[in-house]
Amino acid sequence: MGQESPTPPAQEVWTVRRVLEWTTGHLKKHGSETPRLEAEILLAHARKCPRIKLYTDYDEPLTDAVRAQMRELVQRRAAHEPVAYLVGHREFFSLDFDVNPAVLIPRPDTETLVLAALDIAKPLASPTLLDLCTGSGCVAIALAKNLPAATIHASDISPEALAIAQKNAEKHGVLDRWVLHHGDLWSGLDESLRFDVIVSNPPYIRQDELPTLAVDVQKYEPTLALDGGIDGLDFVRRIITEAPRRLKPGGWLLLEIDPAQFGAVDQLAEQQGGYATPVPHKDMSGRPRVWSAALKP
Repeated sequence: MGQESPTPPAQEVWTVRRVLEWTTGHLKKHGSETPRLEAEILLAHARKCPRIKLYTDYDEPLTDAVRAQMRELVQRRAAHEPVAYLVGHREFFSLDFDVNPAVLIPRPDTETLVLAALDIAKPLASPTLLDLCTGSGCVAIALAKNLPAATIHASDISPEALAIAQKNAEKHGVLDRWVLHHGDLWSGLDESLRFDVIVSNPPYIRQDELPTLAVDVQKYEPTLALDGGIDGLDFVRRIITEAPRRLKPGGWLLLEIDPAQFGAVDQLAEQQGGYATPVPHKDMSGRPRVWSAALKP
């Protein structure tokens, strides 16, 4: 299969089963935490089939073309290139999103942000929401799919990210309720716009933490979407300061942040004034992940 594999005896062939077993072992040696899952995703991509079909075709030999593509994919993954970039998509909130190195790969913890926003927006007749730092558009589109009467605005500083977000919005059929804005946080938004809910998964990694991130993240994911400044709160600070002017009366601001940042963000909101008591939302690991607060009546 790869450079480290021996040439199989003439009577042996590279079946789906054999390639999965070899790839799983190879990726495990190179530090993968989920080598079998990654092997399946890569092979399904190379064969252009659903993952389940790998098991119905377990003893089927691979074509030379599929073997060649799989060899390249495995070599790149062994060099820590993220699987989502290799196959060009990632699931988030039960939806499939196109991704590339211009956007952060959607994380399961960010689904906490979507769930919290849905709880607030669902009782509203025709809510207007804003997603700042939208990246792939995964949060904004997940909200649009689950709020059929909502209008969703999404903003990002990266034209390349906005192109991916627009492609994903078209893919999921929400373009009729979808408005993209290009700018640095608020700069691309008309001053007259007011929102029922503002959500954001902004860059919030401290600069001194960036070199400690996993190699996959450091080497391949966009620093623009990670670097939150010296204390990690450069973008959070600007969002909390400006959001009261952009929210409707009683509107809500929701931010995904590091669990260690909640105390500091509470202080920022108190200093700014205008916010009611913040409400934390826990991620799947039970850690506070989403900071939220409504405007005071």
